[in-house]
Amino acid sequence: MNTPIENPRIAIVGLGFGAEFIPIYQRHANAEMAAICQRTESSLNEIGDKFGVEKRYADYDELLTDSEIDAVHINSPIPNHAEQTIAALKAGKHVACTVPMATSEEDCKTIVELCAETGLQYMMMETVVYAREFLYMKELYDNGELGKLQFLKASHQQDMDGWPGYWPGLPPMHYATHCVGPVLGLGRNEAEYISCFPSGTIREEMHDCYGSPYAVETTHIKFHQSDLSAQVYRSLFDVARQYRESFEVYGSKKAVEWPLIEGNPLVVHTAKKPEPEIPEETECPDYGHLLPDEIAPFTQGGVYGGEEGEEHLSFTQGAGHGGSHPHLVHQFVELLRGNGEGYPNAVQSANITLCGILAHESAQKGGEIVRLPEWSLSS
Repeated sequence: MNTPIENPRIAIVGLGFGAEFIPIYQRHANAEMAAICQRTESSLNEIGDKFGVEKRYADYDELLTDSEIDAVHINSPIPNHAEQTIAALKAGKHVACTVPMATSEEDCKTIVELCAETGLQYMMMETVVYAREFLYMKELYDNGELGKLQFLKASHQQDMDGWPGYWPGLPPMHYATHCVGPVLGLGRNEAEYISCFPSGTIREEMHDCYGSPYAVETTHIKFHQSDLSAQVYRSLFDVARQYRESFEVYGSKKAVEWPLIEGNPLVVHTAKKPEPEIPEETECPDYGHLLPDEIAPFTQGGVYGGEEGEEHLSFTQGAGHGGSHPHLVHQFVELLRGNGEGYPNAVQSANITLCGILAHESAQKGGEIVRLPEWSLSS
């Protein structure tokens, strides 16, 4: 196991979405924003000048030879996640990586094995499990207010028309961590097996991109060593819906449901009240108080870029990711300093990611049950 690092030196890789994390690391009292990496030198220098980051790399392999960098925070396109993570671990760097962990079972397994062999830390930077809504439900669960968990449900619906590169035609469940993460993360459960059904079809010109015609994929997840199951559903194209990353939990004492329209309050249902009094609209509190004062303001919108329209589309379309970014940074920094759990770790991240990859395989087989590999279960 690697020795804890008092003030870890972080390099951010990929400066589209990734640039939003630079000022958080800069203001964190126990981290150093050591370097940035971007293939396009004009963007690299523009971001470096804006945030005052002196050390800049256009070559990722060159960055990995820098002995003054302890960890990389990867924000590159999805097809690069696994190869860059594997290269970093082989170079002796700790890794934080935006979702998903990888796009194949083989790469997920390689990352898990490398972490076990080297003792290096890996954390998948899943925004939803640090969003204020999730933290609110987790607080209710941890305090016993939900009672016994009985069922969980989540969705991620998004119109990806106009997104570049690898997005057109992507099978819905291949990018499912935003809905799989919270259902498994609430009780720190893992998936044992899944069954997924496809529904509808997207435009024919996108069918050949991945060999997937499906408009919606709906997956049931059976939890490992638990009587619980969850339902998640996902759409990317040709489904009329406002952006939604929803998470709902049903307990024996209380349940919490996501609003149908973004920005409306959560609805908390309390058992055994008179029927009209069971539901109550509840404004979700912010959880900046869990963070160091220096980075707590980053849970609020409008602090990342500054000028109007400057923030990354995933941030604006995703309702600010629920104020999760400073929580992610703090969790990773504290993990490297030897504190906290850094959820989800390599095994947990593989389990979450594989739920989506294997769910699509199930959909292609008419909903056939597919078991997750033993190595993706930590218990």
